[in-house]
Amino acid sequence: MRITRPRGPLRTPAAVAAALALALTVAGCGADVSDGDQDKKGTAGKQASTSGTGGYPVTLTNCGAQVTYDKAPERVVTNDVGITEIMFALGLEDRMAGYVMPDDKGDLDAVPYKAAYEKVRWLSKSEINRELVLDAKADLVFAGWNYGFRESEGFTPAALDKLGVDTYLLSESCRNGRGKARGVMSPLDALYTDLRNLGKLFHVEDRAEKLIADYQRRIAAVQARAPKEQPRVFLYDDGRDKPLTSGEFAGPHDIITKAGGNHVMKDLKDSWVTVGWETVVDRDPEVIVINNYGDTSAEQKKKFLLDYPPLAGVSAIKNKRIFTLDYVDLVESPRNPAAIEALGAYLRGVQPG
Repeated sequence: MRITRPRGPLRTPAAVAAALALALTVAGCGADVSDGDQDKKGTAGKQASTSGTGGYPVTLTNCGAQVTYDKAPERVVTNDVGITEIMFALGLEDRMAGYVMPDDKGDLDAVPYKAAYEKVRWLSKSEINRELVLDAKADLVFAGWNYGFRESEGFTPAALDKLGVDTYLLSESCRNGRGKARGVMSPLDALYTDLRNLGKLFHVEDRAEKLIADYQRRIAAVQARAPKEQPRVFLYDDGRDKPLTSGEFAGPHDIITKAGGNHVMKDLKDSWVTVGWETVVDRDPEVIVINNYGDTSAEQKKKFLLDYPPLAGVSAIKNKRIFTLDYVDLVESPRNPAAIEALGAYLRGVQPG
């Protein structure tokens, strides 16, 4: 794999800056882009060139870097449920050596990936690492910053490149040049970018475009029915002392806004971010969306929110307007359109005031 980096400093697009800057936990902010990795900025996936035998090599724009792949990957290892299902949605399970993800994949009854999950090997329920990748004889790892890649343990695209393993970075996780802050495009654009890029890499462009057209049609139908007065919506991921939430560049931003809500943390210039409860109180959300994942159940999170004294005056708490979506609905994944449809239906029933 050959990587050509953009010249000059990476700059955060205005949209990216809005949601990712205050991330203190999952998204992170801070250090400058390191030369060794595919840190990025810019709009990924706008172009790909093909030449040579079988249409290869293929050059893609991934997180602002030009990345060249000499052949179609045959043993892809994916990290996390949303990333895995992007591969499944494109019908690429035959190109996978396995996937890594926790035990809970969410509700599989509403998604057409049961057969793919049964076909592809579940490599681990814990963190992806170098040994796992080498044992699987992977020729490409599809993961992202804080979606598997992490400097703390030296599991980075640069480290894998030295081992002869190619990488592709999830566009939702692209670092934007503001240290480790993430986000260079809207969450749905990140999904469409990855579908198009992988479509080009594996020569399934038509399948990718059909998926994108279907998602856009479904989302437009929800927007056409959105309430005239947009309810203020807050995404609660987890956290007692301080809540982890979504800024502008994590999936919940587009899910909330396309469903017809006013995302109260849309000014945060990062993806997943930590804020103070006083900020939540000041912005007085009329609806709270719970991210259902982790050791704390959605019902336990709901009980905490309803019983937490500082939130007693918040409109969503007073009116008990709390809606739950699964983790896979809220990270970049093919389930995003269904999440928009579900939340849109809920918001249409919310009366202002």
